[in-house]
Amino acid sequence: MKARELGIKVGRLPVGVKNCITDVRGVMVGHVTLDFSIGETGEDYACTGVTAILPHNGNIFKEKVTAASYVINGFGKTTGLVQVNELGVLESPIMLTNTFGVPAVTQGTLAYMLDLNPEIGDTTGTINVVVGECNDGHLNSIRLFPVKPEHAIEAINKATNGQAEEGAVGAGKGMVCFGYKGGIGSSSRVVEGYTVGCLVLSNFGKQEEFRAFQYEGEGGLSETSDGSIMIVLATDAPLSDRQLLRVSKRCGIGLGRTGSHFGHGSGDIVISFSTAQRIAHFSEEMTETRIQLREDHPLMNELFAAAAEAAEEAILNSLSQAVTTKGRAGRVVNALDFTKAR
Repeated sequence: MKARELGIKVGRLPVGVKNCITDVRGVMVGHVTLDFSIGETGEDYACTGVTAILPHNGNIFKEKVTAASYVINGFGKTTGLVQVNELGVLESPIMLTNTFGVPAVTQGTLAYMLDLNPEIGDTTGTINVVVGECNDGHLNSIRLFPVKPEHAIEAINKATNGQAEEGAVGAGKGMVCFGYKGGIGSSSRVVEGYTVGCLVLSNFGKQEEFRAFQYEGEGGLSETSDGSIMIVLATDAPLSDRQLLRVSKRCGIGLGRTGSHFGHGSGDIVISFSTAQRIAHFSEEMTETRIQLREDHPLMNELFAAAAEAAEEAILNSLSQAVTTKGRAGRVVNALDFTKAR
């Protein structure tokens, strides 16, 4: 169950119908989860996966959306963010996976987009594929590369605008958060008719750092690495890429409220986009017109609050929706028991 359904309320703003990133109209999410033994010894295990986030159900290369990224702490391995920040647009699905799965997921996503757009790299330019990661090596035999290019394609094909699965699914299958089972979490906020949706891949923090609420349970890991978190923020508010960057920064507030201090070895990265307008790849026009929110309108502050609240609640949902999970070398990471929260 989501944290809110278990009595944990975050913030003051109303949530969307699904309390999920797919409350932003057009946004789709798909997962492929890998959960199987590798080899004959039983020591190695695939406990990992791929998650795809699509801004709309059209051709993303031909109909780009405004985008930005913000690096809270840069101990992460991503593809595509340099061009996103240079041009301010997203032209591929946003893909999430484990650290060593980034090359395979990039290749699979590229193959999918090339098949959809035969002109890429021929009669028009190349494409910028965006992939983010967290290290699930505690539970997943990451050195054996269980994630393959075809898993990226499958995740994209499975994407829907329904209630996104959360917890130990997709890229979140092997992730650990505050010593307990983490993974995929999502939440949303509605502000003056606009929606802000957030999806996280949580894999950070030590048990004693958890600050979201007082917890009287036991069973968390006593020692974990700094870890990482990938945060994907979507909105239908008409924002420029610079304004998206400003809103993205506020996700760090929600992250901090849960107990993170953005550790040395933590890759804390926000990728954001607005679905308010689509930017055509092919055009003979010299100029284009886009609408954006006035900087000094009170709605901007509400969007800041929405980003902070949605990020915080998405992290809690990644914990509340996860289940106790077994991985490589017989390791087990327990789910956090929210009935022991107060």
